[in-house]
Amino acid sequence: MTTRTLLILRHAKSDSDGDVVDDFARPLSARGRRDAPRMGQWLRTHGLRPDLVLSSPALRARQTTEAVLEALDLPGDRLRFDDRLYLAEVDTLLAVIAECPVRTGVLLLVGHNPGLEELLEQLSAEAPPRNTAGKLLTAGALARLSMRQAWKHPAPHGAALIDLIRPRELDD
Repeated sequence: MTTRTLLILRHAKSDSDGDVVDDFARPLSARGRRDAPRMGQWLRTHGLRPDLVLSSPALRARQTTEAVLEALDLPGDRLRFDDRLYLAEVDTLLAVIAECPVRTGVLLLVGHNPGLEELLEQLSAEAPPRNTAGKLLTAGALARLSMRQAWKHPAPHGAALIDLIRPRELDD
């Protein structure tokens, strides 16, 4: 049976202090612009090159995705922006994942909370660890899950959580 890797990436820190009123158009903050490529570099260092990248088209998710792909030196033809991923609930996220081609071995999903946290909790065999403040997927956090199920039928609590990396944990 083939093992698949699901990478769940919450968009990096967005700018909530700016003049942008439209949530969809909120850009990354300075910290987000710093953290996103660092997460891409972490993926590169660990040999994780997605076969397919599915991202919310919201500006903060788009900027995160583009910075990660640049750090990975990944071709743009592996990237698809999907309107359904903007503030998606877990059922929508599962439906999008179910549409992935069978040949996809490593999938990177970039989006928003609370849907991504709920997806992680639903798929992970064990309760994912929270940080000292009780947060699970902080801005820019990346979870790596190993799954034996097909994309079409991910079993609840059927995936092994391999890594949960938060940008602040990369700080020296």
